[in-house]
Amino acid sequence: MSPSVPDRTLRRVLIFFAAIAAVLVAAVVVAVRNINRAERGADWVNHTHAVILEIDGVLASTHASDSALRTFLMTNDPRDQAAGREALGALGEHLSIAKALTRDEPAQLTEVLRLETLANQRIDIMQRVLAASRTDQTEAVRTLTAADATTATVSEIRRAVEKLKAEEMALLAERDTAAYLQAQTTRWTVWLGVALDGLLLIGAAWLIRDDLRARRLAAAALAEANTRLELRVRERTADLVATNEKLAAENLEQRWAHQAAEHQLRYYQNVFNALNDLVFIVTKALNVSRVNPAVVTVTRREPSALIDQPLAQFVQLAGDPTGKLDPVARALREGRELRGQMASISDAHGRPVAVRLTLFPVRDRDKVVGGVVVLEVLAFDQTSTV
Repeated sequence: MSPSVPDRTLRRVLIFFAAIAAVLVAAVVVAVRNINRAERGADWVNHTHAVILEIDGVLASTHASDSALRTFLMTNDPRDQAAGREALGALGEHLSIAKALTRDEPAQLTEVLRLETLANQRIDIMQRVLAASRTDQTEAVRTLTAADATTATVSEIRRAVEKLKAEEMALLAERDTAAYLQAQTTRWTVWLGVALDGLLLIGAAWLIRDDLRARRLAAAALAEANTRLELRVRERTADLVATNEKLAAENLEQRWAHQAAEHQLRYYQNVFNALNDLVFIVTKALNVSRVNPAVVTVTRREPSALIDQPLAQFVQLAGDPTGKLDPVARALREGRELRGQMASISDAHGRPVAVRLTLFPVRDRDKVVGGVVVLEVLAFDQTSTV
């Protein structure tokens, strides 16, 4: 079994456990979030019940104050007057608490403020009636009582309270539905997380079992491979001994061939340098790539001044008005020899030397790759100096 297989199995097992941990974390996060939402929902429910309780208190205080006022007008008993004032105080307290509870709920706060306006109108009438009764203004009391009987303030307060209670009950229903959905989501999340973790654990167990089985098979295969390997090592050792003996003989032959090739190359170089004729090795574009010493002697130019330069810069054909050695270039392209062409070569001082030009194409696998230009000097004064 290769070392990479256990590493791959370990990576897979780690991936399974990482996935299990991720599922657990996700389930915990969702559950905690839903619990927090449920806690906030419970706070909202308590808040809604508190608002309903306070607006019920507003309505009850309104009825209590109205009843105490009517009783006081009939009995003129100070205790009924005190009960009415106490009811009015409770009314104001319930309104203040209701406003504080709905300050973050604009719609409910608007209704509470409207209820407060109606309650203040009711309180104003009652205070005026009480003030008139203290001064024994019977006609004024009768007039205010008649005016109070014709007003719809109490009924309006009742309708406002019922409307606000209906809105709060709707909020309770909405929040109850949201709490139920959150609880359902929490349950499904937990059960789904448990199911996924169970599947992942089963997958990890299967992977470990498969890895153990693969290890046993690999151990058996390794033992058998070791036995075969020992046999093959013996065979390969014998083959290597024979191959080494053969390579030693081939290396000796190659060394001899290499020495012969170097000797032949030095021989050709000596022949090339010993030629009295001017020899240029040119590319297919007639650029100089190599010259023999005779060229340096005749042109009085160093090889570095000749190499990679166009041949037409030094050699001119007789009767060639272009000066570009077109006949030579054409013969080189066509791959044919060109012999006996009268030409001249200029030395470093621009003095022409008459020569006879011969071109031999150079081929590589039937493809012309360059050429050899041989210039036979017809007249040259070797005594001239720079």
